[in-house]
Amino acid sequence: MEDRMISGEQQETERDIELSLRPEWLRQYIGQDKTKENLHIFIEAAKMREEPLDHTLLYGPPGLGKTTLASIIANEMNVQFRTTAGPAIERAGDLAAILSSLEAGDVLFIDEIHRLPRSVEEILYPAMEDFCLDIVVGTGPSARSVRLDLPPFTLVGATTRAGLLSAPLRDRFGVHSRLDYYDTKALCAIVERTADIFHIGIDKEAASEVARRSRGTPRIANRLLKRVRDIAQVRGESVISNDTTQTALKMLQVDGEGLDHIDHKFLLAIIDSFRGGPVGLDTISATIGEEPQTIEDVYEPFLLQTGFIQRTPRGRVVTPKAYAHFNREVPSS
Repeated sequence: MEDRMISGEQQETERDIELSLRPEWLRQYIGQDKTKENLHIFIEAAKMREEPLDHTLLYGPPGLGKTTLASIIANEMNVQFRTTAGPAIERAGDLAAILSSLEAGDVLFIDEIHRLPRSVEEILYPAMEDFCLDIVVGTGPSARSVRLDLPPFTLVGATTRAGLLSAPLRDRFGVHSRLDYYDTKALCAIVERTADIFHIGIDKEAASEVARRSRGTPRIANRLLKRVRDIAQVRGESVISNDTTQTALKMLQVDGEGLDHIDHKFLLAIIDSFRGGPVGLDTISATIGEEPQTIEDVYEPFLLQTGFIQRTPRGRVVTPKAYAHFNREVPSS
């Protein structure tokens, strides 16, 4: 039993390694070159004026580094980083408490900002524009509004669904930055950096293979590398070989295009059960046993970008590329 116990020191070391995977400065951040270039200019200008950075909206598919960029902004501005999430702020009072605890220049990061309740969102408007809070004290005829001043701060909002943000909230962000999927070269550099942090070597071919199957997403690249590292360590390898990488990725059911078993279920359900489509999202969800929002936010963006499916007014349709991937003939109809 004692052998199975993990000491507090070991747990701290694992947490330190996890945190070290996130770059701390813009110069360490790999990829998203245009976004980095713009942010560097905006941050330097704000520092020269001794003002907080303008409120910043980061949007794009999950796993591309929105949280990391928000933390980097705080580091570059040399201010504190406060973080919360849209679903965690249920009442206006929750947000008021967070805002009133900020110090001058602080960066407040709200992840999944599109999920803020509308009543909470309205508290943000004067806070973002005028750095003040309008609080209603009392109820009924005796109720009155009290305005509290806030120190200047920077709100960084992150969302995977920018279209769900209300126009008034979206317009109050001075900086809009879209994060795009990474190319293989950038992901390869991320994989090699992560392997270095893990104190294990990796072949160029192996790093490239992990990068190629990571769906253009650093989070997935790091997750796959951890599992490849497990197998390499069990095999006694000090440098991860391409052979070990291929074995690990096969075990993880990640194919050469980066599609996993859920992607296969999704595509094959449309091909086999619905003759290639079109088919509605809810029908696919019920067929493969995945939530519609998970399919729409996690799986579909990559399948759309890589040309495996198309969205039509009548539903989802698989493309000839999907048939070719599974060695199926495209129906003549």
